[in-house]
Amino acid sequence: MTHEQRVARVARFGFTDRQAAFLVEVMLHSGFFLGRQYCTFARIARGQKLVDFLDKLTSRKLARPYRCGHNKARVYHLYNTTLYDAIDQRDVRFRKRMAVGRAIERLMILDHVLAHREVRWLGAEQDKVAHFLTTTALDREALPRVAFGVKPNVTVRYFPDKLPIGVSPDGRQHAFLYLLMSPLADDFQVFLRRHAELLRALPAWSIQLLVPVKQTDVDGTAQDLAGLYEDAFHREFATPLDSVTANELRWFWDAQSVASGPVDEKRLRRARRMFGTPRFRALRRALELDGHRAVDVATSHGIADAIGRAEGRLERHEMRRQYFRLSHLVGSA
Repeated sequence: MTHEQRVARVARFGFTDRQAAFLVEVMLHSGFFLGRQYCTFARIARGQKLVDFLDKLTSRKLARPYRCGHNKARVYHLYNTTLYDAIDQRDVRFRKRMAVGRAIERLMILDHVLAHREVRWLGAEQDKVAHFLTTTALDREALPRVAFGVKPNVTVRYFPDKLPIGVSPDGRQHAFLYLLMSPLADDFQVFLRRHAELLRALPAWSIQLLVPVKQTDVDGTAQDLAGLYEDAFHREFATPLDSVTANELRWFWDAQSVASGPVDEKRLRRARRMFGTPRFRALRRALELDGHRAVDVATSHGIADAIGRAEGRLERHEMRRQYFRLSHLVGSA
């Protein structure tokens, strides 16, 4: 379904095209929104038009408001099933209740999407899969994914991070959003490794690291967490595995995964120490899904060369607004 078709379907609920277009963006990327975000999208000042729009959503039980503890501001959650059915997104997680912290994260992401409307943002899983299968030579097994269950009852979810991917007007540049929220970069490294094979196939790309205005580490001491994430980016991508390490990793994986007779225990212990370090944790997660194919991707110089040519890069986007005041929301959004 095209963006225009989605807007047209939502407009049938009695919304203007502008209102419908905004609701489509919310459903694809967030599920939650603030009144000021609609004003930004519609390029209007706060006033009666905003009040009427919000009243229509709440009175028809399409959205539910949550009050911020510090003032009269509201966060709105689009939850009505029929609205999501209209754009073929009935099962998207944004329709469901989520913890307040997660809701705030989605508001941050929506702000970035709305601030860069010159880019076409892919939100739905099927949109991302269709885009990359038609614009690259990759098959489905090369796309970012996770698998659940045991064969033959295996469920595969593509682009499981549920983060927007931006496509430039000429289709050459791709932007992959990642919101910095954790003081540890472990999940970020998994995200990078999960996208590695896709990134190799693109002519130009960026990982856009969204950095909230204030972050602290687990002890509450302010630090440059973005710098830690930048280090993780270069650790994962700027230095490909050498052939000796790659062969040892393949052996280690097979020794643990295949009943192939006696194993050199001394070599196995040494390999466990080596591949148990943070440098290899994300790669081991990829091995669980892709086997030796993940090692082949990690030895490729394609991503490192793209970084060297500035066709692949990590961009830091600092978010100037203060969001953590919203953590006093009443109710469990």
